[in-house]
Amino acid sequence: MFYIFIIALVTGIDQWTKYLAETQLKPINTIPLVQDIFHLTYARNTGAAFSILRDKQVFLILVTAIVVVALICYLIKILKTGEATLKLALTFIIGGALGNLIDRIRLNYVTDFLDFTLINYPIFNFADVFVVLGVVVLSYFVLFKGAKI
Repeated sequence: MFYIFIIALVTGIDQWTKYLAETQLKPINTIPLVQDIFHLTYARNTGAAFSILRDKQVFLILVTAIVVVALICYLIKILKTGEATLKLALTFIIGGALGNLIDRIRLNYVTDFLDFTLINYPIFNFADVFVVLGVVVLSYFVLFKGAKI
């Protein structure tokens, strides 16, 4: 139950911040929080990470849905016996993936708004943050705990 709550919380945070970006940020486009370093900038992404596979929404929806279902099945399988670190990593990845999947299905694009202008990094969102955080935790689990997935 705890991990379902985390998935719902991650997805909820992502969707709430995207709602704010759509309703508050979209009309003004960008807000510099730290001038020339970090801005909130409204963007629509019709692709995956770094806008690869642009305008391939059906493919991205199918792949994401399959991955999410597979990860949920694996999480259910390891709920009683699995390592907490692994379960937490999976919940972050699932929650983030669901956040972007909801956007793709509902809007036909993903709302992005976190903009590191200092390094000209692609604009991203909290779903992306959680997926990356989950992958980092998963990598730690595999590399340093010597665990097999």
